[in-house]
Amino acid sequence: MPDSLHAAFSRRATELPARVAVGCGDDQLTYGELATASDALADRLRRCGVRRGVRVGVCVDRSVDLVVCLVAVLKAGGAYVPVDAGNPAARVAYVLGDAGVPLTVAVTRTADALADWSGPVLWTDADESDDPATEAGPWVSAGPDDVAYVIYTSGSTGAPKGVEVTHRSAVALLAHAGDLLDCDDLDVWSMCHSVGFDFSVWEVWGALSTGGKLVVVPSGVTRNPTLLLDLLRRERVTVVNQTPSAFRGLVAVDATAPDPVGLDLRLVVFGGERLDVATLAPWIARRGDASPRLLNMYGITEVTVHATYRWITAADLDRPTVSPIGRALPGMRVEPRDRAGRAVPEGEPGELYVSGTGVARGYLDRPDLTAERFVDVEGVRWYRSGDRGASVDGDLVYLGRLDRQLKVRGYRIEPAEVEARLRSVPGVGTAVVDAEDFGDGDVRLVAFVAPTPGAPVGSVTEADLVAAVGDLPGYLRPSRFHVLAHLPVTGQGKTDLAALRSAVAEPVPSAPPAPSGPEVDPVTTVVKGVVDEVLRRDVPVDGDLFDHGATSLALTRIVATVNDRFDVALTGAELDEPTIACLARVIRTVRSDGALQQVGG
Repeated sequence: MPDSLHAAFSRRATELPARVAVGCGDDQLTYGELATASDALADRLRRCGVRRGVRVGVCVDRSVDLVVCLVAVLKAGGAYVPVDAGNPAARVAYVLGDAGVPLTVAVTRTADALADWSGPVLWTDADESDDPATEAGPWVSAGPDDVAYVIYTSGSTGAPKGVEVTHRSAVALLAHAGDLLDCDDLDVWSMCHSVGFDFSVWEVWGALSTGGKLVVVPSGVTRNPTLLLDLLRRERVTVVNQTPSAFRGLVAVDATAPDPVGLDLRLVVFGGERLDVATLAPWIARRGDASPRLLNMYGITEVTVHATYRWITAADLDRPTVSPIGRALPGMRVEPRDRAGRAVPEGEPGELYVSGTGVARGYLDRPDLTAERFVDVEGVRWYRSGDRGASVDGDLVYLGRLDRQLKVRGYRIEPAEVEARLRSVPGVGTAVVDAEDFGDGDVRLVAFVAPTPGAPVGSVTEADLVAAVGDLPGYLRPSRFHVLAHLPVTGQGKTDLAALRSAVAEPVPSAPPAPSGPEVDPVTTVVKGVVDEVLRRDVPVDGDLFDHGATSLALTRIVATVNDRFDVALTGAELDEPTIACLARVIRTVRSDGALQQVGG
């Protein structure tokens, strides 16, 4: 394996120039075309001053253009700092500013995401004459110990933090895991995750380093399990990577088909959050555990995506309470240790320490935090994960977090970041954010808020709380807000989360929305009732369901309930937009007899 990500790609481009490298819808590029396009963009970046070690922002939507930009930044010698173009502009500007990028590459269709960013932008689909001018110095290629990318994770101090990962660490992951999984140029990989989520590193470079094809999945498809299952079939995807919660949506949709949908999958890789093996029972009963094979991988951004692996079989269903993460990848060590950093005996829980080729350089411009989490124990550099685990019969099992960090749809979330936003609302005295299962593994954030001492509960409105988190990414916005007179505490003075969950108040209703959109009819009324029940909040008829707390699992439940109520057989693929109004319109079209009577319960 070459010593850098872009060198690994270039080797494949030389060997397989006519092979399709990346596709998104009707757009696709061969390895030769991707090499040519990335070379041209790398030249433009160098003329704009990008050199070895320079961090470059990347703000591009899910498209073949995104892949061109990632390859080009590395070819120019830089390290890419990816931002999700679907995130609020304020969040995008914060990440780019904190990373200190002197330049951001983008496409003109993502201009709105950069509305709050005042730094130079190279628009890849604009004329080169508009490129930011700078004095170009001597160019030097990036080496294995140079940073390849900086990905931001939620921060316990209320602000996200960047993790610096070198080419050496990323290449080691691809070499060791690729060999283990027998990945080659015949594989078709799907890119289901945001470029700002480290799972995307494995998806993009896993494909490009082996000569496989990368299928970039549009965001609208990733949120709809029916559409995603159809894409996997049409594109003949062989390797799909999913968080366990996202895969539950695929399992649910697959289970409703009379016969298993024909797929070319040979491998399903789970990561990003705890795997509850019991949720795989319907899939295994229908498709078995050999085709595709199921692999659970444990890891975090700070250890370069994956650190362990464990093949999941039907036998694991006999121990549904165990979340197996297996053993360390080649080149890695993962061990449960006590508070003093000493290895614990077999079967005893401890904090998972990770060492080896995947351990990141550290946190960008956060020396104190780097020193706290990246530690030296007996001459070995370890990353303290904050996760609890134990070794049982030679296999590692995952036992949860030591701290309050949460996992929602694969994203690591520090509740303090969201709580800080809520406390900024006038009249809010304290706020606590937790995760709640809304049913069938549909985990979302919920917020518990109390007004300042002496102030009435009604002094804090849901509208104010929603506005406070409006510029955070969707996965950081609570789906429900509970306002209480005070938040209960334990005898040690800590928030009593168990008491909170059992004593929550109803959410404070928002002010009635101003009349707008289509006239509300009986079908819309029933659909709104279903949506409000699943999402547990008052959702506007024209509001985007995903902006109001919906997940792919929630959408699946909404569609299933609507099908039962109206005796229809929708899949969700019929929706032009994820709104109550659109869903009601589809139902009226399907029910050509115009009947408005509910059929189900």
